[in-house]
Amino acid sequence: MRDYSALFSRSEVKRMLNNDFQSFNLKISRYKTSLGKSSPTYLSYLKSAYKVLEKHYPNEYIYKNEFLNKWLAKELGSCNSVVYNELRLGKVIADLAMFNGISKVFEIKTILDKEVRLSNQILEYRKIFNEIYVIVPVSKVEKYLSFDQNVGIITYSNDAKEFKMIRKSERNLEIDSQTVMQVLHTKEYLKITELYFGNIPNCSDFEKFEVCKNLIGSIPPKILNELFVDTMKKRKINNLFSKRNTTELNQLCLSLNLNDFQKEQLIERLQSPIIL
Repeated sequence: MRDYSALFSRSEVKRMLNNDFQSFNLKISRYKTSLGKSSPTYLSYLKSAYKVLEKHYPNEYIYKNEFLNKWLAKELGSCNSVVYNELRLGKVIADLAMFNGISKVFEIKTILDKEVRLSNQILEYRKIFNEIYVIVPVSKVEKYLSFDQNVGIITYSNDAKEFKMIRKSERNLEIDSQTVMQVLHTKEYLKITELYFGNIPNCSDFEKFEVCKNLIGSIPPKILNELFVDTMKKRKINNLFSKRNTTELNQLCLSLNLNDFQKEQLIERLQSPIIL
């Protein structure tokens, strides 16, 4: 199962993009009986591996990819939204984050995960996200329902292969300016400063961060929230998700922020026949 999981890693896909299937072939050679049809392609093998993982070893990749396909993709289609994969916030990394009119974070806990880090993650998420959701296996829902009453709960059923909203998140619009500064790029916090105060502070490059941090800290939290959400929506994030033939790869494409050309290139290479 670990070999199958590794096929969906960023490093493996980067090798595939470079037309390097040596590592892929090594993993396949260990399980030649699983090749199935007479002329399998790398893509068909990945699809088969995905089904096995989904049924017997639903790891974080499977949860994230299925949630992306069956939940977030619908929101992306109905509004002006942007989805981020593994957005870093200081010492924690958000599994998935969505920005539309508000900001939402989705923390995934598989059946293999423990909840020991969740308290700290929620504390950090609350500083910057308007809504916080934890995605958990339906078998563990009772444990997480009592964890934090302000956090939303979404369950995932392996058998039914569906997600269900159990409890909506309480909404918080007062975000922390210092955490905002940790997330924003230089051009972004300068732009927010200019939008709210009418100009960019006249100071050296060395001083810009501290000067802007103090200025942005004086912006009313609810207004800062609007400016922050709008800014995050303008980043160049490729939310180009397949809805039919290659849905198994959507999370990988998001993780690597692949554009149209790169995605087509990856699929073309994966459609090559397996040669061991």
